[in-house]
Amino acid sequence: MYKPHIVILGAGYSGLMTATKLQKLLRRNEADITLVNKHDYHYQTTWLHETAVGSLKPERTMIPIRDIINQDKINFVIDEVTMIDEKNKKVKLLNQELSYDILVVGLGFEAEAITNPNLNENIFPIGNLNNARVLREHLEYNFAKYANEEEKNAARINIVIAGGGFTGIEYAGELADRIPELGSEYDVERTQVRIIIVECESTILPGCKQEFVNYAMNSLESRGVEFIMDAKIVESKQDRVVYEKEGKRVEIPAKTIVWTAGVRGNSLLEKSSIPTVNGKVEVKSDLRVPGYDDVYVLGDCALITNPETGRPYPANAETAIASAGIAARNIKAQINKKALLHFRSRKKAIIASLGSSDGVAISLNGRQHFGWRATIMKKLYLNRYLLQLGGIHLLMKKGRFNFFHM
Repeated sequence: MYKPHIVILGAGYSGLMTATKLQKLLRRNEADITLVNKHDYHYQTTWLHETAVGSLKPERTMIPIRDIINQDKINFVIDEVTMIDEKNKKVKLLNQELSYDILVVGLGFEAEAITNPNLNENIFPIGNLNNARVLREHLEYNFAKYANEEEKNAARINIVIAGGGFTGIEYAGELADRIPELGSEYDVERTQVRIIIVECESTILPGCKQEFVNYAMNSLESRGVEFIMDAKIVESKQDRVVYEKEGKRVEIPAKTIVWTAGVRGNSLLEKSSIPTVNGKVEVKSDLRVPGYDDVYVLGDCALITNPETGRPYPANAETAIASAGIAARNIKAQINKKALLHFRSRKKAIIASLGSSDGVAISLNGRQHFGWRATIMKKLYLNRYLLQLGGIHLLMKKGRFNFFHM
């Protein structure tokens, strides 16, 4: 009997969910499954902004992968992918090489490369758990230094956020809540601290309804967050950042630039012969790569076109999770030589947290929710994912049940 080797690269939202779905769908004698990830844990990228300000401990967002998978059905390899050789159906890792019959690529995103050579000082992305740890430690170090230096350097406690999309806004909201705690710990007045969002568009949260945007801006401004719109950060130095607006350059004293201005798919795909656009692969509606019917690409690495709009589905956690379910069912169908399903994503809720007890949301029926109602919606969605991934045990262990405070 044909027993294919399924190799899944990455244990982010799409990769790990595909693995857990397959272990339920396939019997042990139907396929060999290998999951490859460079860490022994999965982390919640939608929680990273909390870890990055210090309001959530790193271990709270980490989920040991071996607690989720059935190791009788899945061979878990902790290693780093170095090359995808789709022509010879091999994957090269740092320490070994794997052959596959069916490949699932869920390697996640990378921060958009900063090609401007003048942007090389004090830039902090928050794309992974280590980034978040580094940023948190950097913030705390600079508050401590500011408190103890005789000649105060305002750059230490000015935080510039590059980008007013969901990541930038959620980070700003969490940081605005955290600053009073840091100020109390290090004896720094809240009025001395500046949080500044620099956005190249004329609005934050592009594509969202104006009422949604207005609420978010008012909430953040009421807690001291400043906005500089239609501006682009063009230079960073040891103690300052320079932005350009209407042809003029303006300097801000700052030692911390939180970079949320754009992500791309994984560069490993660009190094393969699979066609990519900004590291992303335009997949067919069954989630396979055109010309490579044994390769599925999911999550941040995939461009999945919505047939109704002709535009790609948003590259977010919900799309990644939904595509994992279809990919797993299609892999089973492919093994059994049956018809494959087409990906159709239902309308999703849009939610942005603005700190521990505030947020904005648009529910499935189009209704807008603000404040604590949006906060509850966010936590319900987070809990739903945990339940899908690891059942009631994982939900009880990692769930967010303090609905009126983080």
